[in-house]
Amino acid sequence: MKLLVAGGAGFVGSHLCERLLDAGHQVVCVDSMITGDRRNVAHLLGREAFELLVQDITQPLDVAVEGIFHLASPASPVAYQHHPEETALANALGSRELLRLARQRQARYLFASTSEVYGDPEEHPQRETYWGHVNPVGPRACYDESKRFGEALTMVYLTQYGLDARIIRIFNTYGPRSDPNDGRLVPNFVTQALRGEPLTVYGDGSQTRSLCYVEDLVRGIELAMFAPDTTGLVVNLGNPEEHTVLEYAELIRELVGTSVEIAFRPLPADDPTRRRPDITRAREMLGWQPRVPLREGLERTIAWFREAGAAGA
Repeated sequence: MKLLVAGGAGFVGSHLCERLLDAGHQVVCVDSMITGDRRNVAHLLGREAFELLVQDITQPLDVAVEGIFHLASPASPVAYQHHPEETALANALGSRELLRLARQRQARYLFASTSEVYGDPEEHPQRETYWGHVNPVGPRACYDESKRFGEALTMVYLTQYGLDARIIRIFNTYGPRSDPNDGRLVPNFVTQALRGEPLTVYGDGSQTRSLCYVEDLVRGIELAMFAPDTTGLVVNLGNPEEHTVLEYAELIRELVGTSVEIAFRPLPADDPTRRRPDITRAREMLGWQPRVPLREGLERTIAWFREAGAAGA
């Protein structure tokens, strides 16, 4: 199949492009490079089945494809707070353009939403039926609310036009090619540990996260698009293994082999205190669950950061 990956030069998108190519598909990678990076797909540029288009998805696209993966949006708090308008429009106008293209080409469509649609959740773990607890005017609203709108627009095209569409909600993901400066937990801790700097923990470190290795995530994304009976599916993709932020800091410090201190800072506004997916639906509908153990995934990630020289970035 010929497939379009919007946001394909990003962290997750580049891994998805690679997986789809290895599965025998043709891949058109579209990225504005606002937060994407050509280096993430440099190793794919020589492959005959791969095409890179540098374009903003809020502008019309005319590409003959059979499937569209919409991953095009800044995704870290640092990135989307630096590019709030671009973030909001990527998930609103960008979604409309890609949905129109999918309808025109009668293509399958997958919208990559986020666990942030649950906000600071009052339900734990979070199931797909939970409507969320989100601040619509807070510092994260440009991302949270535009993702919620992207989900709503996807369902409009599904119900109004019969589009073959589905929605995934991605929980915290880590691995090689993550931006060392994006402010998220694993890149922060790894780069600080490699530099011999104190590890920055916000709050008292008791807030929890559940981290999924990127290889597991893109396998889940592929299944969500191509597994039988996924039209209209809304599904969480993440790792239900929950740890405190302080536990992650201590483990990364151990794996890097450093004894740097842990520095505590005030908790940012609207930062979720608990985050853990219920993946029952993914297990039952897709036959999917994470496979890569946390320690192994972190070891691979630390090795990539060392090799890439990201600690000096």
